[in-house]
Amino acid sequence: MATVTVKNIPDELYERLKSVAEINRRSINSEIIMCIENTVISRRITLDEELENARQLRRLTAGYPISAEEFNQAKAEDRL
Repeated sequence: MATVTVKNIPDELYERLKSVAEINRRSINSEIIMCIENTVISRRITLDEELENARQLRRLTAGYPISAEEFNQAKAEDRL
């Protein structure tokens, strides 16, 4: 496998990358590889795949209801 060194990553970008890696439970290196793969090896997904992704997300978030007030508060704070 090849090794690539990325220099001069802006601090803000690095912190965002680090946060996303934590959320996805990946190392920063793995997260960078995923970002590259998603950009370079992107493909069209079928309607059935999109629907299955939506169903899976719905199952994963079913235990975390949010009220309209909480949603609007997050929106007002630009968290969405």
